[in-house]
Amino acid sequence: MNRTRMTTAILATAGALTATQLGLAGSASAADAPKAPKASAASAQSSACPIDIVYTSRFRIGSGGWVTGDGLYFGLKNKSTKTFKKVTFTVSNVKNVRFGTAKAKGGKVTHKTSKTVSVYDKSLKGKASLGVRVESRLLNTRSYKVKFKVHGTGWNCAVNQGTWGA
Repeated sequence: MNRTRMTTAILATAGALTATQLGLAGSASAADAPKAPKASAASAQSSACPIDIVYTSRFRIGSGGWVTGDGLYFGLKNKSTKTFKKVTFTVSNVKNVRFGTAKAKGGKVTHKTSKTVSVYDKSLKGKASLGVRVESRLLNTRSYKVKFKVHGTGWNCAVNQGTWGA
């Protein structure tokens, strides 16, 4: 009996000591580690980026998966008063989206295929917007996605600006 009590006491002490050491080591490493940014749809956009991506939030789907009305709108809006040069905004298919006719708003369409649409503006003025309204077909209405890319001079923005879809 004494041997059993002694072994149990030694194991309990060793276990408590190990748990305490692990707890201290875990809290020390957690305090030293940098905090991860929160994931969101706009996580690709840096805080110094003076543009916002805008897109259609509500739409209806007609026969054959085509979006009714004039299609979907994708664009960017300049939040600052500064003018940016050689701005290109590209919308690309990631999953289950096909593009039809495209109409530029604030620039001109420079590239259009069934999977990619690009719109260009030589000079995007302050508080102005640049976008494209494109007739769109959703091959699967429950699962679709497009990605946004932005190129230009005079700003500090990431090229990849995130995705949109369901």
